[in-house]
Amino acid sequence: MPASLAKNRSFLYQIKSAVAGYIRTLGAYLRRFLMLTPSKSSAGITAMGGFLFFGSLMAALAGTTLVWPGTVLDRIWALNAPAYQRLAPFGRIIGIPFLFLSVILLLAGIGWFGRRLWGWRLAVAIIATQVAGDLVNLFLGDFVRGGVGFVIAGALLFYLLRPRVRAGFA
Repeated sequence: MPASLAKNRSFLYQIKSAVAGYIRTLGAYLRRFLMLTPSKSSAGITAMGGFLFFGSLMAALAGTTLVWPGTVLDRIWALNAPAYQRLAPFGRIIGIPFLFLSVILLLAGIGWFGRRLWGWRLAVAIIATQVAGDLVNLFLGDFVRGGVGFVIAGALLFYLLRPRVRAGFA
């Protein structure tokens, strides 16, 4: 195995470990400081909350590296170099909305794990926006990305709108 491949795998493992730690830490913070009582959650509820926090982390990383380029965090773009090539020329103009998205996703995750109605509504709005974006991609001719994204986001939206899921939020 070439040294660069081993280095990239090591870097990806470090990212994966950091994200897992980030999610665990946020969960502990929410329970302790916001006095959220842990309740019996289905795997889907937990996974959706983790997805919101993971999205927040990724949007924060993207926004940070676009607003302040040249940091050690720029290495994360090795995961999606074509996206960086398209976004980097816009720098701050696109980085700041990514940071805003990160805050919205973080708030959604906090509301989600707190079983707040506003958290559920925010999660539904986020996923519905993703469904709409995937439909636009599909109609613009990006059939693979738009189609796959639509199916995945549509399934998530279907899950969120199920009465049993909605009933879990006060």
